[in-house]
Amino acid sequence: MSDTITLTGLVATTPRHIVTSEGLTITSFRLASNQRRFDRGQNAWVDGDTNWYTVTAFRQLGTHVATSIEKGQRVIVLGRVRIRDWESGEKSGTTVEIDAEAVGPDLTWGRASFVRTVTASKADNVDSSTVETGAGEPEAPVGNEAQQTDALLVGAATPF
Repeated sequence: MSDTITLTGLVATTPRHIVTSEGLTITSFRLASNQRRFDRGQNAWVDGDTNWYTVTAFRQLGTHVATSIEKGQRVIVLGRVRIRDWESGEKSGTTVEIDAEAVGPDLTWGRASFVRTVTASKADNVDSSTVETGAGEPEAPVGNEAQQTDALLVGAATPF
């Protein structure tokens, strides 16, 4: 069974980006998510317990996470949740893993700029140098220009 979850929290570790020998792109990071509540007795907001998640993004999403997300940023993650028990010698525990379907900045805490990229396979099927992206949206570059757009993505988000 596959449960879908949406989380908000802080990127707690520097995203780890690898490409396997088969060419699969994988990026993972730890997400810290805590609950805040208003304590009427203290007349103040108090932090609750922190939940920890390992977030893993594959393929194109993994590439974009590696070039867009940094430790300390607040993000929203949508994905499939897996809960696993583990043992290592005398220690044991439970880990919660999220196979990400979408990751992005939490705009409650700041602003971001978005740069759309076009993959080469889509660009090969287009004769012109641009692609229509929909009503009211700017045209996106194709081919070599799309590769240049990927390079712009690194500095696109405003730090939180």
